[in-house]
Amino acid sequence: GRARLVLLLSATVSLLGGLIFGYELGIISGALLQLQTDFQLSCFEQEVVVSAILIGALLASLAGGILIDRHGRRRAILVSNVVLLVGSLLLTLARAFTVLVIGRVTVGFAISVSSMACCIYVSEMVAAHQRGLLVSLYEAGITVGILLSYALNYVFADVEEGWRYMFGLAIAPTAMQFLSILFLPVNPVKFSSWDSDCQKGLIPLQDTEDRAAAKREPYQEKHYSFLDLFRTRDNMRRRTLVGLGLVLFQQFTGQPNVLGYASKIFHSVGFQSNSSAILASVGLGAIKVVATLVAMALADKAGRRVLLMAGCVVMAISVTTIGLTSRTAPLAMARDCKAATSPTASHSLTQHSLAPQAAVSPVPPESGAVKSQAGPGFAATTSLTKVFASTQSKEVVPNSSLTQKRDLVGQSKKGALESTGPPLSAAPWAQHTVLNWITLLSMMAFVSAFSIGFGPMTWLVLSEIYPAGIRGRAFAFCNSFNWAANLLISLSFLDLIDAIGFSWMFLLYGLMGVMAVIFIYLFVPETKGQSLEEIDQQFSRTR
Repeated sequence: GRARLVLLLSATVSLLGGLIFGYELGIISGALLQLQTDFQLSCFEQEVVVSAILIGALLASLAGGILIDRHGRRRAILVSNVVLLVGSLLLTLARAFTVLVIGRVTVGFAISVSSMACCIYVSEMVAAHQRGLLVSLYEAGITVGILLSYALNYVFADVEEGWRYMFGLAIAPTAMQFLSILFLPVNPVKFSSWDSDCQKGLIPLQDTEDRAAAKREPYQEKHYSFLDLFRTRDNMRRRTLVGLGLVLFQQFTGQPNVLGYASKIFHSVGFQSNSSAILASVGLGAIKVVATLVAMALADKAGRRVLLMAGCVVMAISVTTIGLTSRTAPLAMARDCKAATSPTASHSLTQHSLAPQAAVSPVPPESGAVKSQAGPGFAATTSLTKVFASTQSKEVVPNSSLTQKRDLVGQSKKGALESTGPPLSAAPWAQHTVLNWITLLSMMAFVSAFSIGFGPMTWLVLSEIYPAGIRGRAFAFCNSFNWAANLLISLSFLDLIDAIGFSWMFLLYGLMGVMAVIFIYLFVPETKGQSLEEIDQQFSRTR
């Protein structure tokens, strides 16, 4: 019973950590439309509200590693829970724009620290043969969290000041995670007072040899400085290469941007009503959840390397296919939030809305002026919103605001939409139905492959390959590159499309996928079924 309790609590901490992360990333897309009208936010102010969470996350990536290494993983999670509660309360009670921004920065800091500490803590807590399953559970929590956020966006879209409820509901899972971790041991590696229970076989967290190694850990644990990450000592430089390679390829294979076109592709195959937005978001989210569950089941059987390489191969084929089909059946593109202020654009917002929450938009239909303001304002979050929906795999649901922006502007520039909405056959892509379905299936394959490979496996491998003494700082260092690369990819996407074209952009992603397969084959070792100590020794020996 005790062993089962520990396993259950570890799973709960991992799942709730992911759920909170996903929820906070996804909830802003629905809240922003209401915030824009309640606070009369300009385009720039909306971008600040959205990007504030990124600022907090980057700060946490720089400072959180020290907190995790010096004060322990468990304490770091507890601190992040308290900070998240404070941030959620600030957002829920906010009466001014400044308070909103401070609340978002606070939440960003909290979820970033929690994401790192949860993965490391759970990887150290459980047996080698269960580690893949339970760390991947964090990823599953993220996908469920973003799905939940979209559902609540829909529920509260018509409620006056519904955004307060959206932000406030994050308090519930945060409190549950706080209570769950109170019943788990302080330091899972050293076992402390739980050691006698381990010897009695009541808590089989590790096998006998691993337990003996864990008991010696306090006396053998090496101390590392941050600069050791770049030195040859214990082969740390190669570990850093593996960690950075995984997080950078995770972004450079195009996942922040491929999903930005989800709703547009759904439209192109004939889903023209507002409900298509819900279909796109929830449908792709459901595919991601299923794929992540498959990854959880296979992580400890097939192994990390196999899933990473298989996922990369499918991703490369998928984006290459999208690139080739888009040469024949191009998708409309646009880039300026202010260009969407035309009457045509405002009509397209209400009639061809791509955001789930906009299907029940709180903006009254008769207020034309407000409506045309809310459209481009909401769309203005484009690249920055996308940054969050994809961090750490958090590409879970297509970024509706990015797609909305491109739809609004592209359609207004081309004059493709009249106020009554065009028939399907009037659109240029109507002649390429087969190619559009191939594009849609390719995108679904891409989402599934990412959720089986790079999504969960990157963070699982990162939580395993570093020695205990520097694991927190190393994880945070790689995480900061993940955020930065995501921002770079997101902000440069439209410029690159202007320079080389949409199809060449996706073909370039396909090439990056091939390079990622080669990198994983050459540098990433298999870690399934090995204790953290064995993985450490394997890296120390191998050059």
